[in-house]
Amino acid sequence: MKHSVKQLRSYLLLWSTQSLSELGSGMTSYALVLWLYQYSGSALKTALLTVCSYAPYVFMSIFAGALSDQWNKKRTMLLCDLFAAMTTVAAFVLMKTNALAPWHLYILNALNGLMNTVQQPASEVASTQLIPKAYYQKTSGLRSFSRSLNSLLTPVLATALFAFGGVSAVIVTDLLTFAAAFTVLLLFIRIPEPQKTAEQKESLTDSVKAGLRWLKGCPAVLKLIFFLAGINLIASAYQATLPAMILSKAADGETTLGTVNFFAGAAALAGSMIASLSPAPKNRIRAICLSLFFSMSTENFLLAFSQSPAVWYIGAVCGWLFIPYMGAQLDVIFRSTIPADMQGRVYACRNTLQFFTIPVGYLSAGLLIDKIFEPYMANRPAGSMLISLFGDEKGAGAALLFAVLGAAGVAVCMVFTVLLRGEKAES
Repeated sequence: MKHSVKQLRSYLLLWSTQSLSELGSGMTSYALVLWLYQYSGSALKTALLTVCSYAPYVFMSIFAGALSDQWNKKRTMLLCDLFAAMTTVAAFVLMKTNALAPWHLYILNALNGLMNTVQQPASEVASTQLIPKAYYQKTSGLRSFSRSLNSLLTPVLATALFAFGGVSAVIVTDLLTFAAAFTVLLLFIRIPEPQKTAEQKESLTDSVKAGLRWLKGCPAVLKLIFFLAGINLIASAYQATLPAMILSKAADGETTLGTVNFFAGAAALAGSMIASLSPAPKNRIRAICLSLFFSMSTENFLLAFSQSPAVWYIGAVCGWLFIPYMGAQLDVIFRSTIPADMQGRVYACRNTLQFFTIPVGYLSAGLLIDKIFEPYMANRPAGSMLISLFGDEKGAGAALLFAVLGAAGVAVCMVFTVLLRGEKAES
């Protein structure tokens, strides 16, 4: 145990402080969603927050990874984190001067997303450099644990701080966690650079082509990426639909939404323990397919067809219990298969191909709820089958959309389970 801690000391320090900073950032994002939905009452306007964050991430990732392979990883992470913190400071100043408007948040989120575009592949490569290969699955479990713990704590802490001091209190907490993580990375962590190869002297365009060429030569990984792109489309639509339904349907919307997210985080926390303690599966790809099938075939339907918050809580547990286990298997496949000197480029191509569906999902769900599903349910006659299934109050359209998302999720899992049958991507 002591030997393991010694070998992982730098990574554990980086992981713990960055996770703390991510908690602060998550609370700010959560509080801004509450603020904007209260301000506008629109699912579309609220979803645009995430669209603005992900749009630059998706469109620029494929180039950012090529740059990341050439730049110093620690310096890149520090500069990107500092710039992102400045966008948070700008939001705080606008809030304190009573000048904050939705369009400010859209611009700030877009700038923040642009910095994350460059920071994320640098962080992935830095982690690979700090982790001995024998610890890939265990550290993937740790990453899942911290993400799950953040999911558990974010709604609770953000709601409490939001009630106590509004968005300003949440932003101050975010900045304090950033300062701690930035200081530790700057002063106490040394990140070795991957050994440079001749390929990394290529032009930016050639570097991008090299990342895409590597993915083309590994069809199992490429199929997994497209599988996750389909899942991300449904999951992002879910995330946009959840506040629109619960804040409208529940008597105490903010508390109920926070409780649903709390149960999701608790389930993911338990799942991260499963990921950390479980032996390696015989086939990681099959484990990924089964985990996602269970998630997609349960939560959306429980949210759609019930009016009871207790059932929504059960749905959140079912939906998130095996996601960390899935993520751990995916992480091991990527880290053990992609050469270290190629990871920035390949991760960047992965980010564009796998995550481009996220802004599409958020934007589509917002439009569908505001323009189609809610007006459609509002015009259903009393006593109709759809009214009996999804209710007649505001939020019924969002519940109907959850049913559609559930069916789509099951279909995507079934198709890719067939396409990935017999594949193995681990090296």
